[in-house]
Amino acid sequence: MTDPRQASPVLPVARRRGLLAFLPALALLATRRANAQAAASGDAAPDDQDKPFADHHLALQLSDGDLAKQKLVLNVANNMLKQLSPDMIAIEVVTFGPGITLLEADSGLADRVNSLVAQGVRFDICMNTVHTVEADTGKKIVLNPHAHPVDAGVAQLVRLSEQKYTIVRP
Repeated sequence: MTDPRQASPVLPVARRRGLLAFLPALALLATRRANAQAAASGDAAPDDQDKPFADHHLALQLSDGDLAKQKLVLNVANNMLKQLSPDMIAIEVVTFGPGITLLEADSGLADRVNSLVAQGVRFDICMNTVHTVEADTGKKIVLNPHAHPVDAGVAQLVRLSEQKYTIVRP
């Protein structure tokens, strides 16, 4: 007979089940912490909780300052929302290089950007480009308040690709 004061190397079934009940909560906590750390670094992954029923994920690359190209990107986003409904598609527009002018506060397309944001489209802006332009010009760029800063636009596209987003450069 064993001494009851000694701990058994095998946990009783009821105690194991109690410990297992905490695993989902622990996983959720770890995920939230990782997302918070990514957000703090400016490299947040898209928050699919905004689009829980999205069957489709589209990332639109915008690296061109040409007004016609910027309008084309906005048209593609708008057409996809019409084709698939805003709840069924997650759209992220990633701007870098000359494409960041779309997300300047005084952009002539700001109303269209704001309208798409209201329908759930996310607009990322490459802070590498912003800092470079500000250093070169000596002027602070005033951004659209809906612009979501990311450290590097291309790196954001890579992350989105890894998360099964389809990358399109109209």
